[in-house]
Amino acid sequence: MTVPDTLPRTAAAPAAPAATAATHPRRPFGRWFRETGWRHLVGIVMLVFAAFPLVYVLSASLNPGGTLLTANSLFAKVDIGSYIALFQDPLRPYGNWFVNSVFIGLTTSFFTVVLCALAAYAFSRLRFSGRRFGLLTLLLVQMFPQLLAVVAIFLLMSAIGDIFPALGLNSQIGLIMVYLGGALGVNTFLMYGFFNTVPASIDEAAKIDGAGHARIFFTIILRLVAPVLAVIGLLSFIGTMNDFLIASVILVDPDKQTLAVGLYQFVSQETARNWSVFAAGAVLAAILPMALFLSLQRFIVGGLTAGSVK
Repeated sequence: MTVPDTLPRTAAAPAAPAATAATHPRRPFGRWFRETGWRHLVGIVMLVFAAFPLVYVLSASLNPGGTLLTANSLFAKVDIGSYIALFQDPLRPYGNWFVNSVFIGLTTSFFTVVLCALAAYAFSRLRFSGRRFGLLTLLLVQMFPQLLAVVAIFLLMSAIGDIFPALGLNSQIGLIMVYLGGALGVNTFLMYGFFNTVPASIDEAAKIDGAGHARIFFTIILRLVAPVLAVIGLLSFIGTMNDFLIASVILVDPDKQTLAVGLYQFVSQETARNWSVFAAGAVLAAILPMALFLSLQRFIVGGLTAGSVK
């Protein structure tokens, strides 16, 4: 006895159609250049424009001639004598200048971030009389260049030095105080815009749990606004490292000067200009800001764009 085949028979799968290779004709060169090619050309030109000064300074630092005229042929001569000479001149202590710049830059950037964050939180979360006027004042004051205040800063620091020598002229702490006096402004306005992107409902939920403004600020808000804190800290550090005007007015002792002021001594004298050593010092001085920029670059775009939409 045979069991009938009751299982449904599946129809055979139809054969897959032969894949036809779709060939897309290449665009003519003229059309490609009009649509996208010109962008590559602009990018290459801008890359050369931005990289050439850096390459030229690096070539000049490796040139034993000591002048910029002999550095026209890039890397024609390679010698690290200029880098060694930086640390062998007792009258120009490059090592002290570097340490001073790092100390002043890190201290200034840290307290700048703290002050701007406190001010931005107050303007963003609190409602008080004069709030709008204060914001506009911080923004308008930054329109006047720092050069206008050099004489006033010198007289003020000279008068303070007669009473508190640690905060007067030729004092690194005094220079930091001058930088912090101008820390508020655009930085606070940028942080204010970023703080506005944080929902106020987070503050309200924390207040229901019994948290005050100080606890909300230090334990919740600061973690949410980390990108803009990194941006402000980096910009403050780079600006402090590159400052020459204020630092040259306040710091007189060579052992207390910063890199921007100290390096100028290599090219300030008419008969003793050594551009090779100057370029070597500039190359070494750029390593730390570049390293900080690369380590914080993931915060930079978010910190700048998020704070600019409010």
